[in-house]
Amino acid sequence: MTSTASSLAPAQTGTTGRSMWTVVLCWITVMLEGYDLVVLGAIIPTLLKTHHLGMTAGDATTIATLSLVGVAIGAVCVGPLADRLGRRLLLIGSVLLFSVFTLLVPLAGSVTVFALLRLVAGLGLGACMPVSLTMMAEHMPANRRARASTLTMTGYHTGAVITSLLALQVTDNWKILFYVLGVAGIVIAAIQWFRLPESEAFARAKRGPGAERVPFTELLKPAYLRAGIGVWVASFMGLLLVYGLNTWLPKLMNDAGYPVPTAVTQLLVLNVGGVVGLVLGGFVADRRGIKGTTLGWFAVSVLMLACLSIKMDSDLLLNVVVFCTGVFVFSAQVLVYAYVTAFYPAAVRGTALGSASGIGRIGSIVGPSITGALVTAGIGHPWGFYFFAAVAVLGFFAVLTLPRGPGTPQAAPAE
Repeated sequence: MTSTASSLAPAQTGTTGRSMWTVVLCWITVMLEGYDLVVLGAIIPTLLKTHHLGMTAGDATTIATLSLVGVAIGAVCVGPLADRLGRRLLLIGSVLLFSVFTLLVPLAGSVTVFALLRLVAGLGLGACMPVSLTMMAEHMPANRRARASTLTMTGYHTGAVITSLLALQVTDNWKILFYVLGVAGIVIAAIQWFRLPESEAFARAKRGPGAERVPFTELLKPAYLRAGIGVWVASFMGLLLVYGLNTWLPKLMNDAGYPVPTAVTQLLVLNVGGVVGLVLGGFVADRRGIKGTTLGWFAVSVLMLACLSIKMDSDLLLNVVVFCTGVFVFSAQVLVYAYVTAFYPAAVRGTALGSASGIGRIGSIVGPSITGALVTAGIGHPWGFYFFAAVAVLGFFAVLTLPRGPGTPQAAPAE
């Protein structure tokens, strides 16, 4: 018995070490995307104030839109590739791509080059989140997949908080924000090359029958179609809210009469709320069910977003409302991803999560574009928040259509 225990100990230790590297590196990768999510919104007021490269509000909207187009393309394309070629290499390549092109952004000599660099960086960035979430979901037991998704996504909003804090410190010297992100990404990609293991669930699925091809059309089969439509619509609405708020909240607050430092601080408060909401949302969803929790989160989001349309004289009240908005809006979106990781088996999980993220990214393009148009028209406040509240209502109804109990359809291969 002693001999057997001794022989198992090194293997067990090695498995624990590999698991820890998966958790840490996936979390940091998502943190880098969260950092990038906020960086443009944090510097838009400065770019417009200093007329960098002659930039206008319309140019800023175009840059934000093209960035998100790249993210959407990257998210859609990476899912089938990750299900065929593996999670590890796709994640490393994606991190490297967005890091290199992020380093080049401050060197852009025109608005057009600035936008193109953000577009290409977005291709890599869009692939990072679905692959990271897939690896984390496959790393956790099935009954803890909501927490796997939400805890991973705390990195997303931690990155956003870091950007907000740095933006308050560097003020007009905004280029530092891009240099920090680019260098950090290259360092993480190097560590991933040596330390990140492949997903064991993916390896098992690849050994199964018919695992060599996972086309997108697999998601259109009857076993998945109802869930797929609901998830795509909910993800569209959720990402519209996340990106619309993070891109334009400082400007909306500034238009409402708050000074720029207060407006940028609200971006920080919003994302601190996002981190708290993710921890809380995952905990509740694993105990009470993902669908019911997501419905409740979207419902409260409607109320919070409507409240933001009201000008508040009290800074404390404003901070509380913005904090609660972050708690419910951001984790509602991530709970949609948690539903995907629980519902789909490993053989199609990467494709399903990539499609949810990619189709949802269309919402991330629409949100900043419509909000930017409202800002340009001079009615960003309060109509931007009216628009966001209506979107949250649509997200609620999309989740309502989902099958009640996330699980593996009968026709799906077992993990």
